[in-house]
Amino acid sequence: MAWNVGDVLIECVREIDMRMNPSEFFPQFDPDKFSQHAQWLKPDFVDDAGNLIVSIQALVVKSCGKYIVVDTCMGNDRPLPAGLPTLQTNFLEKLERVVSRHEVDFVLCTHLHCDHVGWNTMLVDGNWVPTFPNASYLFARAEYAHWSGGKEDPFIDLEYAVRPIVNAGLHRIVDPGFKVTDEVSLVATPGHTPGHVSVLISSQGKEAWITGDVVHSPVQLAETDWSMISDSDPVEASKTRRHAADLLLKESKLIIGTHFPEPTAGYLAEVDGQIRFEGAVPSDRR
Repeated sequence: MAWNVGDVLIECVREIDMRMNPSEFFPQFDPDKFSQHAQWLKPDFVDDAGNLIVSIQALVVKSCGKYIVVDTCMGNDRPLPAGLPTLQTNFLEKLERVVSRHEVDFVLCTHLHCDHVGWNTMLVDGNWVPTFPNASYLFARAEYAHWSGGKEDPFIDLEYAVRPIVNAGLHRIVDPGFKVTDEVSLVATPGHTPGHVSVLISSQGKEAWITGDVVHSPVQLAETDWSMISDSDPVEASKTRRHAADLLLKESKLIIGTHFPEPTAGYLAEVDGQIRFEGAVPSDRR
């Protein structure tokens, strides 16, 4: 899948899809409210058994002649927290159909959870080495400071995916508002993690927003109080999500959901007083 936003091209490279029980995924889950959204959630975002479909994927952004990889999925070979499988996928092969790993200019991590930094590195001869050796890896200052300062979270991957980048001198610490190019910038969206950022794309009067983990399922844009189990600050996460949903509905920005299965990108709409996510038609690649 690919989308054009002005002069910017965004392409999705999927690693795996997962099925999640919504009552376990959302502590505030309300089955009655969930059933009210079933008509537009099925079949793309919820399966016939009522499970959420959650995609693990990267977004490759081509802007101003630069290639940016936003989040790098789970990666192969590495130990993962309980309940997550050690993977062996052809993700890297699929990504290199879009861009050679040697041609990537920036790797942008919305946060440091293991399913967003996994392909930062790859296992070569027993060592974890940068997958994108010519890229600058961008870590948000508040995010990096929080987790590198000794705070613990089983889903944070410093050992395999962050420290090898730092040791190689490829990382760059940046703040919200940082412009990766004239068309791509970072937006502070804390709550899921303390320094979480999302990505704003602006080109030729068009705008898109790459969510990161502000939302994991489109239903959270309708039920903004539904945080998910690994939100570090559920209250702040809900506040961030509510603000984002209001803005996205008002300004009709293209939403590209980092964890949304196909159609992945779309717009918020209000139908009969109910907020819903409506998929956008992918663009032709350029």
